[in-house]
Amino acid sequence: MAGEVGGATPGTPRVLRAMNDRAALDLMLEHGPLSRARIGTLTGLSKPTASQLLARLEAAGLVVVTGTSEGRPGPGAQLYGVNPRAAYAAGLDVNPRRVLAAVADLTGRVVGEFTLPVPRRERPGAVRQVTDALDGAVRAAGLARQDVHRVVIGTPGAFDPSTGRLRYASHLPGWHGPGLLEELAAALPMPVEYENDVNLVAVAEQRLGAAAGYRDFVLLWSEEGLGAALVLGGRLHRGFTGGAGEVGFMPVPGAPLVRNVARAGSGGFQELAGARVLPALARELGLDVPDRDSPEAAVRLLRAAAEEGGAVAGGEDDAGAYGRLLDSYATGLATGLAALVAVLDPQLVVLSGDVALAGGEPLRRRVAAELAELAAARPRLALGAVRERPVLRGALEAALAATRDDVFDTLAR
Repeated sequence: MAGEVGGATPGTPRVLRAMNDRAALDLMLEHGPLSRARIGTLTGLSKPTASQLLARLEAAGLVVVTGTSEGRPGPGAQLYGVNPRAAYAAGLDVNPRRVLAAVADLTGRVVGEFTLPVPRRERPGAVRQVTDALDGAVRAAGLARQDVHRVVIGTPGAFDPSTGRLRYASHLPGWHGPGLLEELAAALPMPVEYENDVNLVAVAEQRLGAAAGYRDFVLLWSEEGLGAALVLGGRLHRGFTGGAGEVGFMPVPGAPLVRNVARAGSGGFQELAGARVLPALARELGLDVPDRDSPEAAVRLLRAAAEEGGAVAGGEDDAGAYGRLLDSYATGLATGLAALVAVLDPQLVVLSGDVALAGGEPLRRRVAAELAELAAARPRLALGAVRERPVLRGALEAALAATRDDVFDTLAR
């Protein structure tokens, strides 16, 4: 019936209690264990109402007494915190070489991790990869598979919502068969969600890093390929086929026009500013490139360039060949970003991924200067702050958010 929420009319005491419950639980997640008096102060609830709230949440198994307050005269007040064992969530980060898996308790503390190498020969299917990696993390946490409330899996590309097929990730063998999502759903006892890996990095940055507090931002990811995450009004924009943000295919000035991009697996922006152009640029500048044209070689070059550029007393203009390498790469990145900024007008642009982050602040300054000349709008430009396993961290954050929405909903109990 219209106007009803979970069978109760909005504004009724039951609904208001559920709203207060959720507010108190979120405050405990934000601040850590709180006393009854502190919860009352932060929520505006009276002492009797706060006491009833805590008794209700404790009986539901959602909060536990964690200790007593100290530092004040008289007996300490009991401190209440979210019960970490009330539920668990898991995240997976999948790429062609390995699957990373982690399990977190309801407070967000990681309690189990596992890395599953994926051999090139006799490669297991996607269902086997997921179940083996998840089971490894679950065992490391001392749990059973059924203890996990929800799983979020991050992959390159995206699953097309109209077909259930993985698109934009031809380099991920074993993940393109028909019926894959149904097979995974049948193999696992909990809800499973799928998200593009770069989108999950944006989730991590929005919750924990450089994009905290921003509702409109673009995250540009540079590792083996170029990708972007688009957050508009606080929500990820995925596009009709899930392909929003596949900016490596974007035609840009300064690069040959690539046709049949799906077959080529590349596009103008990738050819202009992808990781593999850096070794070629370095050779043109007379720099030693001992490695093959790989993302690892690009990372080493940009780290050396950032260190060399930062050590030059005369500033970036006097940084020699390494400075020119940074200049050229920054121009390439800014060229693609200018197109995104012209269309989206974001408040913030975040540079992330091993390649972009290797250039550090010297690269960020150059990209910002170039973008100021190429784009009419001038968003703030920041380096990504979530450096350790950002895809996995974003998967865990997404899984935890959905799990908390389910578990904290005392209206449904």
